[in-house]
Amino acid sequence: MTPADAGAGAILSQGRAAVYEEPLGPAGVRIRERPKTDAAAGAVAVAIKAASVNHLDLWLAHGAQRITPPRVIAADGAGVVQSSGDPAWRPGDEVVIFPTLCCWECEWCRAGQNVRCARFGVLGEHSDGTACELIHIDARNIFRKPAALSWTEAAAFPLTFLTAWRMLTTRAQLRADETVLVVGAGAGVAVAAISIAKHLGARVLATGDGVDVVFEHVGPATLDESMRSLAIGGRVVTCGSTSGVKAEITMPRLFFRHAGLLGSTMGNVEEFEAVLKAIDGGLRPVVDSVYPLSDVRGALERLDAAEQFGKVVLSVSDGQ
Repeated sequence: MTPADAGAGAILSQGRAAVYEEPLGPAGVRIRERPKTDAAAGAVAVAIKAASVNHLDLWLAHGAQRITPPRVIAADGAGVVQSSGDPAWRPGDEVVIFPTLCCWECEWCRAGQNVRCARFGVLGEHSDGTACELIHIDARNIFRKPAALSWTEAAAFPLTFLTAWRMLTTRAQLRADETVLVVGAGAGVAVAAISIAKHLGARVLATGDGVDVVFEHVGPATLDESMRSLAIGGRVVTCGSTSGVKAEITMPRLFFRHAGLLGSTMGNVEEFEAVLKAIDGGLRPVVDSVYPLSDVRGALERLDAAEQFGKVVLSVSDGQ
């Protein structure tokens, strides 16, 4: 059973949708039309107002992920409940989507450790995603949209803020009196890390030596310098490897500095709820640019050019 089969039923992306069809880069993602249906028991159908793209979608488009097309892209989405098979949600409720996939029933899920579920996955990678007019998803995967955010902002934060929050708080255990170096500071997850670190009261650097935490997502191209930047007892925490899959480590930098090298992927419900609380307290996502769903190719090309600062968002319906 795949993550898309977990919970209250298969994830369905319907209506107009951005579909990865061929490993041609952005040109391999095309707009297609799918029939719409009502939500099944235990699921909700969310009319998407806005979605956003991540490097994961770009890797998918280039054929770098082991995904057999067709696949509707995007993990991030916000919208309005259109129909509900769960009494906790009613048509008209404004929601954001928790992008971590899991079974919700195993020992790990019941303990709040969704990322350790045997059916763990990422929305838009291991299932169809949010770049569509209507998505059916387990009712436990939706949360109230923060009232202070526009639809565009609400679609900009889930994956990157959840990932960065877990990396800095749960994994690296960043304290308010510490210094954090954020690598590749224009990427969506890095911009999220800067915002979160400042929100937590830490000092944030773009360059420098002797830092307590290095926030990594680039990999081989920067890991050696990231290790070099650590203070005694410092930690490198990483969620990705955009420059390649294998890196060398200068071992004395690891053991002489009593350093930690920590991996992290996505996050749990409790961490997502912590992000939502921080947003209520003033934390805000950064939106680089907004494209209509029909120009998903342009949005992916913007990401591919690596010139963005913050998130590239897709406007799916009016009123963004």
